[in-house]
Amino acid sequence: MIEAGLWGLLAGSSLLVGAVAGYLLPISRHAIALIIAFGAGVLISAVAFELTEEAYSIGGGDAVALGLGAGALTFFAGDWYIDRMGGAMRKRAGMEQADGNARAIAFGAALDGIPESAAIGLTLLHGGTVEAALVGAVFLSNVPEALSSSAGSKNAGKSLSAVLGQWAGIVAISGIAAALGFTLLDGASDNLIAWTQAFAGGAVLCMLADTMFPQAYEDYDRRPAVGLVTVLGFALAFLLSTM
Repeated sequence: MIEAGLWGLLAGSSLLVGAVAGYLLPISRHAIALIIAFGAGVLISAVAFELTEEAYSIGGGDAVALGLGAGALTFFAGDWYIDRMGGAMRKRAGMEQADGNARAIAFGAALDGIPESAAIGLTLLHGGTVEAALVGAVFLSNVPEALSSSAGSKNAGKSLSAVLGQWAGIVAISGIAAALGFTLLDGASDNLIAWTQAFAGGAVLCMLADTMFPQAYEDYDRRPAVGLVTVLGFALAFLLSTM
């Protein structure tokens, strides 16, 4: 449990990195868009090879189909609510959306991060070692959210300590989610483990389509470089998963 929690904290710690960078450094929206695209490519690979394929080998097609559907529907419901709170564009590179919507963006970051972190804990159940590609994928995908939010919080007059305090809480949630993902399913049936892995995969895949890809293209003026960087992220994560 402790190991799973520490890996979850490591993956979530990029939120603090992104928050500091967004508060202190002038990072262009195009650069953030490419970070989003690269992270999305890495996450697609992680969902395909570290979650869905693994879940299929453990529990078969029924568990995967039901888990993917349940995860996607759960994320959809949570995302719909957060959109109404003002966090619809929480990964957008522009600073204007973050100003005044920090709470909604923070809730959105937690919604995005919980299934990812829980999946990290689940990978330890089979084989006893964490999947490096999945940890790297979650680490990268967290950065743009904290970048945009902290930049907007700075414009709103918040101190760096207040911004870091907010994101530190979400990092802690990531660690707890990873630890629970391991602890609650330790000794569970293969079907339940497979369903839960697929659930996390469905939630992450829904998040990619709903937030990361649209905003990467919009923030990079819909240029094809986004597609190329996405493929680069996918290829790198795939190579990591084979090592």
